[in-house]
Amino acid sequence: MNADILRSELQFKAVRSSGAGGQNVNKVASKAVLSWDVNASQAITAEERERILDKLASRISNEGVLQISSEADRSQLKNRTNAEKKLFRLVAQALEIAKPRKATAIPFSVKMERLANKKSKSEIKQNRRKPNF
Repeated sequence: MNADILRSELQFKAVRSSGAGGQNVNKVASKAVLSWDVNASQAITAEERERILDKLASRISNEGVLQISSEADRSQLKNRTNAEKKLFRLVAQALEIAKPRKATAIPFSVKMERLANKKSKSEIKQNRRKPNF
């Protein structure tokens, strides 16, 4: 992934933020909406594109556009940088290759502890029975 090329492909749009904030919310478009066309991107390889489309499928539209918004701050510039950081974090997580899990045997002591617990439960239930004379 080439970060410089990716930055040049990003499109930002400023929108009015929602929620509480008084007059500032009504006047200023401080929410930043970042759009990145994953399908047309030159910053990633075909293999990386497939991995991103697979892992971030719920966040990507049918046209292949990934949208991220940020409205945490009152400043539009800070929200733009926050949205950019979110994008890079998401892409980095999507490109991570998980190590395969190694199957391990159940330790002997754990097996013995389970059997001891079963035996004690069995004895408790045996003691609840009526005596058989």
